[in-house]
Amino acid sequence: MPEAEVSHKTIEHILPSPAGELEVLLMSPVPEPARYQAIAVVCHPHPLYGGSMHGKVAVTASHAFLDLGIPSLRFNFRGVGKSSRRYDNGRGETDDVRAAIEYAADMAEKIIVVGHSFGAWVGMKAGCGDERVKTLIGIGTPVGFGDMDFLKECVKPKLFIHGTQDALIAIGKIEKLCQGIPEPKKLIRIEGADHFFTGKLDELAEAVRSLTEEYLHKD
Repeated sequence: MPEAEVSHKTIEHILPSPAGELEVLLMSPVPEPARYQAIAVVCHPHPLYGGSMHGKVAVTASHAFLDLGIPSLRFNFRGVGKSSRRYDNGRGETDDVRAAIEYAADMAEKIIVVGHSFGAWVGMKAGCGDERVKTLIGIGTPVGFGDMDFLKECVKPKLFIHGTQDALIAIGKIEKLCQGIPEPKKLIRIEGADHFFTGKLDELAEAVRSLTEEYLHKD
């Protein structure tokens, strides 16, 4: 059963960042409390291959959090949309995530960092070392694209959602990654889903909701 639509508002901001300016969209339930229990920072796929905060996976994740009464902060990495400067091979983009986390921290007690593909790599990298980030969610995590060794020292909940028909990142690579990192961790496999969850966005949203509900209080 699809979740009932939640009343919300979306506000565009331009944040200061190491890149100069970072374009963000804050989607929040209405009415708004003085301070939220949690907020999600949502990171989009690779900037050089059409990734932006308006991608269907990032938007689907944002609405899944909204169903739970959790606001989300989507943003464009440097060089995308109105964000300053240019692609920086993951180094500067990790700083972009940190800038988004800094902004989100004023609004909630707990931060969830969720990313799709490239966004999962830099999002988890930035979130692992920040005590304000309590949960990490990787969607279509790009194992083999970047160094994921930092996860071997990360004891926060590390949650993965992956399609069994992902032609870019084989499901076996995620399974092997999960074997080599500490608890807590969990992998949800979405049968028949490709890297962009074509035709499987409802299942993706349900996976985001279920993982969030399961791990939100485990810290």
